[in-house]
Amino acid sequence: MARFCWIVGLALSMCLGVVYGIGCNWGTQATHPLPAASVVQMLKDNGIQKVKLFEADPAALDALSNSGIQVMVGIPNDMLATLAKSSGAAEKWVAKNVSAHSGVDIRYVAVGNEPFLSTYNESFVATTYPALQNIQSAITKAGLSSKVKVTVPLNAEVYESSTNSNLPSTGDFRANIRDPMLQIVKFLNDNGSPFTVNIYPFISLYNDASFPVDYAFFDGYSSPINDGGLIYENVFDANHDTLVSALTKNGYPNMSIIVGEIGWPTDGDRNANPTNAQRFNQGFMNRVLAGKGTPMRPAAPDAYLFSLIDEDAKSIKPGNFERHWGLFYFDGTTKYQLDLKGTSNSGTGTLVAAQNVKYLSQKWCIMSPSASLDDAKVAPSVSYACSRADCTSLGYGTSCGSLDARGNVSYAFNSYYQQNNQLDVACKFSNLGTVTTTNPSSGNCSFRIMIEPTIAGATGVQARSSPLSKPLPLVVFTLLSLCTFF
Repeated sequence: MARFCWIVGLALSMCLGVVYGIGCNWGTQATHPLPAASVVQMLKDNGIQKVKLFEADPAALDALSNSGIQVMVGIPNDMLATLAKSSGAAEKWVAKNVSAHSGVDIRYVAVGNEPFLSTYNESFVATTYPALQNIQSAITKAGLSSKVKVTVPLNAEVYESSTNSNLPSTGDFRANIRDPMLQIVKFLNDNGSPFTVNIYPFISLYNDASFPVDYAFFDGYSSPINDGGLIYENVFDANHDTLVSALTKNGYPNMSIIVGEIGWPTDGDRNANPTNAQRFNQGFMNRVLAGKGTPMRPAAPDAYLFSLIDEDAKSIKPGNFERHWGLFYFDGTTKYQLDLKGTSNSGTGTLVAAQNVKYLSQKWCIMSPSASLDDAKVAPSVSYACSRADCTSLGYGTSCGSLDARGNVSYAFNSYYQQNNQLDVACKFSNLGTVTTTNPSSGNCSFRIMIEPTIAGATGVQARSSPLSKPLPLVVFTLLSLCTFF
């Protein structure tokens, strides 16, 4: 999904109220992003001293200047081909996005983001390594190689354990990408750079209905794996040490590892909710704060939580949960209690929300009481709204999954209305919609008010006066299915 804080040690971190070894990913795929300065203040208020950016967003970098926060700045996959072909392009990128920001404590440049993901069908396999080489050369030429290191955030599927044993000790890189992986690993090792991996126990649970739920968390599993005397009670440890085995098997037993992304979503799936997210993230934090690592790497990992804030413009191709990974909602409000500092006896410390957030007016768009669910225009109106806004909180097991048919329609209408800045025309829907000042939220289902649009030049996807054009197939299918009962 590198961005979340180096410090000297656990004792110092607890004394100073600084997060030990933990950073946070800051994604900006939002229709109405918080101002970059507000986000940086959130990082400071919550003691997060490292942040991972997915691209060199100028507003984010400017806001991070002289903040004391260490930064991993990313290069998107769609730039890899250009950087691979041209050392000049790499030098220009480094000059513009690293050298020019002398006040920003940039420690890493992340070349690509999960470029070897199997769903990319090897589209970036040929360009990742040469792009990495050119960026490293550019960093060296700029005189920054002693401070700024390169890395490549990779998904955990680049390695695997033996299908016969499924033990971490049998880990190796996937056969079809083994050669390019070893090229990259050798290059990183030669340049004193870390291996960055994204590990998601939630995805293991999401992809396999028979996956043991407790094995995804950190608070005990009744059937732990015994791998030659090493005991694995959770899938994170097993996954991480499968990578350690792959590195060791290929001659890199001591290579440093960064966990570039780890977290749990709060909506969009039956297992994605604040309770599970708090259980997972607090479990992980408790281990880090206690200085605990994995059986093969006992020290606490260098890791970046995913993610800081929800992003309502992310692709939902992997699943509707993709827009709900944040510790905070889109407006910077907290979802659940989380102790990041080790200062709470109960282990449920308080996150600090964004300050001085400005919202649009307290009004919502709902299905008109006089409109009929039998109206032929209902289904296409819902489809239109959801394909251009965010309906990922609707569906089985989600926060709004208990709404009735009329409630589903209202939620879809309101999502479109809010994303379009409460324009009157955004609540027409062929006269099916109407504006109300009575909050239609129900139970755990929140009909949210959008924050004011970000001024031009701030980070993220620019707030729109026209709707998104890309359809959201999973949501549309779900809502159209509901509409068949209207």
